[in-house]
Amino acid sequence: MTTTEQTPAARRVGEAPDPALLDPVERIGVDELRALQLERLRWSLRHAYENVPHYRRAFDAAGVHPDDCRELADLARFPTTSKGDLRENYPFGMFAVPQDRVRRVHASSGTTGTPTVVGYTERDLDTWASVMARSIRAAGGRPGDRLHNAYGYGLFTGGLGAHYGAERLGCTVIPVSGGMTPRQVQLIRDFEPRIIMVTPSYMLTVLDEFEKQGLDPRASSLEIGIFGAEPWTEEMRREMEERAGIHAVDVYGLSEVIGPGVAQECVETKDGLHVWEDHFYPEVIDPITGEVLPDGEEGELALTSLTKAAMPVVRYRTRDLTRLLPGSARPAFRRMRKITGRTDDMIILRGVNLFPTQIEEIVLRTPGLSPHFALELVTRGRMDHLVCRVEARPDSPADGRAAAAAVVAQGVKDTVGTSIEVLVVDPETLPRSVGKLQRFADHRERA
Repeated sequence: MTTTEQTPAARRVGEAPDPALLDPVERIGVDELRALQLERLRWSLRHAYENVPHYRRAFDAAGVHPDDCRELADLARFPTTSKGDLRENYPFGMFAVPQDRVRRVHASSGTTGTPTVVGYTERDLDTWASVMARSIRAAGGRPGDRLHNAYGYGLFTGGLGAHYGAERLGCTVIPVSGGMTPRQVQLIRDFEPRIIMVTPSYMLTVLDEFEKQGLDPRASSLEIGIFGAEPWTEEMRREMEERAGIHAVDVYGLSEVIGPGVAQECVETKDGLHVWEDHFYPEVIDPITGEVLPDGEEGELALTSLTKAAMPVVRYRTRDLTRLLPGSARPAFRRMRKITGRTDDMIILRGVNLFPTQIEEIVLRTPGLSPHFALELVTRGRMDHLVCRVEARPDSPADGRAAAAAVVAQGVKDTVGTSIEVLVVDPETLPRSVGKLQRFADHRERA
């Protein structure tokens, strides 16, 4: 679509929405929001304590009672909740309502252990649709837009969360789910959606397919990409915006808290994700000590649900590393810095902490290299070694691969402080993702 052909809807992308379009709570002041949070927090703590045996035991063991929460800072006195707690209470032990009030169940894949199971009442589903609609609107979506939903449907929360939020906003949903990449491209061409929702790694696969078919992704109808479910970097944003000619914005959520729609980046600022604090109370804590850190300091995000009935969560440790910042496009709502690492993604290589996103940034700014790479930790002799295999771009000369590999290796050495082995491989030789991407494999020898 050329500039002269842009529709009024297209011209709105990147502009602040008309205040009349916002939910009333998005326009309230900080003091009013904090009062609402405290009222809802006190309800949520009492609801969890009275109806979930795990929380009653945990609160009693910590010597706290819901009535001890008289101000928001008192939440720090309450125990945190971990993924292990959810697994120990599998499948329905964390539910706070009778089974006949649960309208839907979602679960994690369970590939690394017992799945985590979450439930929703009818009111919870209504809340979820509302915050997801708010998120899509903040990303630039408007009623009447066609939305191509390539998040996976099923027990994964991404597909249905995006679906019902888009319908709530008034969009026309194209429920494609993941996979069948040539068909994804065909449907984008035929149905001409304005918005796509998908993991960032699978969006790269879709863009590769456009180009494989001899098509320019920038000529498609897409104007907005809402990407989540895995960490991605500013370099990745630039890659997708330049190749696809879209606004690339971040959405954040996790199944244990509600699903996508916990926080959203606003298209007019693209400066971090506003947490919808009327439903989810954020804290950043020290990953080791659990101490609450001041806004602006980096640590692990912990979230407390304020309105969930079926499965409230209290100070749930997300394992995502971020910092809280003042609101911008939505002034009353704090922003969380873009997630670029998780405590469980961290690779400890010869005593140095390293995240895959640190390598992604270096790969994406190195000429001749594609965004597709994979990491493997191996043992050689008595030492651990990290091998990074990264695909060359199809149009890059073969005789430049060694130099490109050296640039990445030196970039990691300079920024992280450790040495890795970088191998540049042929295009389309590494596995592609149709959902959440797994970049890292640990193949070290075990004693």
